[in-house]
Amino acid sequence: MPTYYNRIAGQSLQRLEALSDGIFAVAMTILVLDLHAPVAAAVHSERDLWHALVLLAPRLVTYLMSFMTLGIFWVGQQTQHNLLAKSDRSYAWINLAFLMAVTLVPFSTSLLAEFITYRLALLIYWLNILVLGLLIAAQLYRARHFGLLKEEMSHEFHVAILRRVVIAQTLYAFGAALCIFSTWWSIGFIVAVQLIYAIAPRFKPFTWM
Repeated sequence: MPTYYNRIAGQSLQRLEALSDGIFAVAMTILVLDLHAPVAAAVHSERDLWHALVLLAPRLVTYLMSFMTLGIFWVGQQTQHNLLAKSDRSYAWINLAFLMAVTLVPFSTSLLAEFITYRLALLIYWLNILVLGLLIAAQLYRARHFGLLKEEMSHEFHVAILRRVVIAQTLYAFGAALCIFSTWWSIGFIVAVQLIYAIAPRFKPFTWM
């Protein structure tokens, strides 16, 4: 019966983690495919090579930014999965939706790299990050309110993770808003936020992150 199927479907945490790791690995690898070495026929001197590499800089910046984005979300999802005692069908589908957003990161990154001075390209990139944040928060909500967490996981764990997601998304939204002045301001701010989130655990002033 459908009701019984819904109770037994999507319960394997190991399969969810394996699928997540695989998709993150593929998405992070695809990012680098947008970087291409300068065409040899167009380079005739050291100066030409330097010029070609300078032109490549925007794509390199967006690559590094997106690699950190995926790295932060991978760590976040791994942290949440470590809190789970079990999964269910709804959690599995929320996870699949999250992974779909992960697979879109190479596209939004390539779009931004190609049109790095266009606000629309920057906003589409930010929208991709927003969807990732909303879905990882939805996974946490599902786990918390439907008894999927381990018994020893206190309310404080749930609040700490949710606070981290909310603060990050607020900062990303502020960074996206800076495109009113310049998309480079937005990119610089987003990269700064990512660096803080990557190194914050080592520094007491950023324990709230």
